[in-house]
Amino acid sequence: MQEFFEKYAINTKVNVVWGEMDALGHVNNVSYFRYFETARIDFLKQTGLLSILSEPSHSPVLRDTYAQYKRPVTFPDTLYIGSYITDIKEDRFTMRYEALSESQQAICTTGYATVVMFNMKTGQKAPIPEDMLTILKQYEMQSKGSE
Repeated sequence: MQEFFEKYAINTKVNVVWGEMDALGHVNNVSYFRYFETARIDFLKQTGLLSILSEPSHSPVLRDTYAQYKRPVTFPDTLYIGSYITDIKEDRFTMRYEALSESQQAICTTGYATVVMFNMKTGQKAPIPEDMLTILKQYEMQSKGSE
């Protein structure tokens, strides 16, 4: 686990709760999208991007989101979601996630979300603001592929 925490400067602790399990006895697939959402917002908060995004005219919007399930997770467990950035373009970037199961000591799920900046006044895509771009680049890593 130490290697995981050294690799991901930004990580989010998520406790698995009983109600997230499905009839087959493991965490339901939709729960991982909630975990990733929690990690995404925590990333914005930990990096200071949340305060930059308080400007109401520009907002990040999800274009798509994806998860790859590697190992089933059951209650009780604690997941640590490592977050990083790839594929920065003028108006978008990709946020990637790796979920580490504490009880299994292994990566159980990976995923990503493509995030597009929008001008909320015009309803059109917009360039990533420079101050936001500077922070995103600090957390940019090479993608491992597996899409």
